[in-house]
Amino acid sequence: MKINNIFDYPNNLNKIFDKLDKNKIKYIIVGGYVRDNLLKKVSKDIDIELYGVNSFEELEKILEEFGFINKVGKKFGVCKLSLKDIEIDFTLPRRDNKIASGHTGFLIDVDSNLDFKQASSRRDFTMNAIGYDIKEKKYLDPFHGINDIQKKIIRAVDIEKFDEDPLRVFRAVAFASRFSFSIEDKLFLKCKDMCDKNLLLELSKERIYDEVKKILLKSPSPSVAFILLKKLNALKYLHPLDRVSAHDFSFIIQALDRMKNFTNQIRQTNIFLFLAVLCYSFTKEELEIFITSLTNKNNLADNIYTLTNTKFKNSYSDSELLFLATKVNIELFLMFCQVIHLGVEKEIFAQLKKRAVKLNILNKKQEALLRGRDLLLLGLTPSKKYSEILSLAYDKQLKLELTSYKEAFKWLKSYLL
Repeated sequence: MKINNIFDYPNNLNKIFDKLDKNKIKYIIVGGYVRDNLLKKVSKDIDIELYGVNSFEELEKILEEFGFINKVGKKFGVCKLSLKDIEIDFTLPRRDNKIASGHTGFLIDVDSNLDFKQASSRRDFTMNAIGYDIKEKKYLDPFHGINDIQKKIIRAVDIEKFDEDPLRVFRAVAFASRFSFSIEDKLFLKCKDMCDKNLLLELSKERIYDEVKKILLKSPSPSVAFILLKKLNALKYLHPLDRVSAHDFSFIIQALDRMKNFTNQIRQTNIFLFLAVLCYSFTKEELEIFITSLTNKNNLADNIYTLTNTKFKNSYSDSELLFLATKVNIELFLMFCQVIHLGVEKEIFAQLKKRAVKLNILNKKQEALLRGRDLLLLGLTPSKKYSEILSLAYDKQLKLELTSYKEAFKWLKSYLL
């Protein structure tokens, strides 16, 4: 990979850089944005490290004219600025000293006297410890991250301090999977040792879930990540995925890769489908254990279980499709089944989707012909019988015994006589 000093960044940052220049503040673009530029990948999040700023209060006054400033990351040495379609994290040079477990167990020591190498020594991987000096038009690479990117190697900045944040194990795996990089031998052994010693137990499930989602959404082949997690003895943090048979594990991770062909622009839909694949061989109890170990999102486990345990048929009548739409989102169901049922011809799925579109039930169940107001029109007082009658009417509708409002209302009058 040829490296040159042409560095792309949004032009609307220049007005911020001009003001920083006027205040004699040095600005270095750092971290993932620099890495992604070198890899020729698009990145919308930009980290800028500032040198020569005495306090966050001073920084906030400088930046306030450019947009909304989010101070939530202030205790971590981060000031966030939203600028049109990009998010900018402004950081001050700092040292991170581990004093307790968890990602909040760090003593953050902001020090404007640190140089770039000292400030970058807290970062996880060499490829994330590269900076770009906009004014000088040059890369700052004290830990040889560019060389590691060229060799497609993930290497720790400081192997001795790597275990201070156990989430770095998942991050190493995620980057290896996303970029088709290999984890350097010393780092791999370090990650394995961290897993064996159960250091990752201090991680909150939210942080693990965030990394799992990145693996599923950003990796061209998620299987790479899960094979690495298995080798590192890290699947136990995704229990009971660590207990599935070798045959089922192989099928599941290959299905994850196939699912990449069906992902769309809706992030939550994609995550739901990937999780359904991961849970494909689970019992209901195992599925609940897995999902609740990652997130507290209501009904997610129930919805996944319904999807994975709804039987697929090669042929459906219109009535059967209408009933199916009351249980699952048919479009998602067909995506899932194409990934799981490899022996079924693609044309069968295409025809089922076409019929669901025609019936207007691809992403929703059919709307009821009769509503509560129709019962009121006929003089029925609200009661428990209300729902029983409407349920009966809807059942007849799904069986195609009632196909229009006129038919349904006529049936209702006859039923109430």
